[in-house]
Amino acid sequence: MTQPLPLLPLVIDPKSLQQFQTHPDILLVDLSRQETYLEQHLLGAHHIAPQQLMLGQPPAPGKLPSKTQLEQLLSSIGFTGKQHVVVYDDEGGGWAGRFIWTLDVIGHKQYSYLNGGLHAWLGNDLPVTAEIPPQPQPTQVAITIDTTPIADVDYIKSQLNSPDFVVWDARSPAEYQGIKVLAQRGGHIPGAINFEWTRGMDQQNNLKIRDDIQEQLENCGITADKTIVTHCQSHHRSGFTYLVAKSLGFKNIKAYDGSWSEWGNLPDTPIEK
Repeated sequence: MTQPLPLLPLVIDPKSLQQFQTHPDILLVDLSRQETYLEQHLLGAHHIAPQQLMLGQPPAPGKLPSKTQLEQLLSSIGFTGKQHVVVYDDEGGGWAGRFIWTLDVIGHKQYSYLNGGLHAWLGNDLPVTAEIPPQPQPTQVAITIDTTPIADVDYIKSQLNSPDFVVWDARSPAEYQGIKVLAQRGGHIPGAINFEWTRGMDQQNNLKIRDDIQEQLENCGITADKTIVTHCQSHHRSGFTYLVAKSLGFKNIKAYDGSWSEWGNLPDTPIEK
């Protein structure tokens, strides 16, 4: 008889996950590049192409897909709403974090992130496979969208002068400064704090979340007592920063899925350089 699945932490280390990876109550989701997945992945992991997490319509392709699109995607991996979802990718947590944000949006709170993703799994010499798991039976998925984790343009504009509000810009310094322009206009949201997403990864420890990440963020002014909105160009990189904030227990964290591809292409949004 299968033992009940214990309560798993939000951020789980590879060796801890290995004990439970084939448990029937675990839904293991791989958000790596397809070529990586076909070559090596965790046994039993179902693959989602990362772009399926986005609406894909310009000028803001990173916005949340439609309710129907999400239901079809979740059905295709056998999501029932009762499993504990464990998610990972091959890049340090951007796409995995985006999926965790998506689960928050649909109100599913049973999830974990494999700390460091595939890099950390391989770094611990744990087994991988190229065997594709059987296609699960499609499930009947009916979701409800909770907009609490979502920030939009009007919300951000309304909060810009609040001392209890901060925008966490996960883009590169060049994008933030308006040197590298990936929209009609370059720069950043007024008052935004730039902490590039990769700064939160431990490059010497298989891209795991840095042990000193909270101190690093506090030194920048990104603190748990504020409402934080994180974004990048399309809410891919900021998937990781959203995940980091969740891992630190920050209660008031939202993501701006329109991100700079929307803000920088609107004619009347305030911009600093």
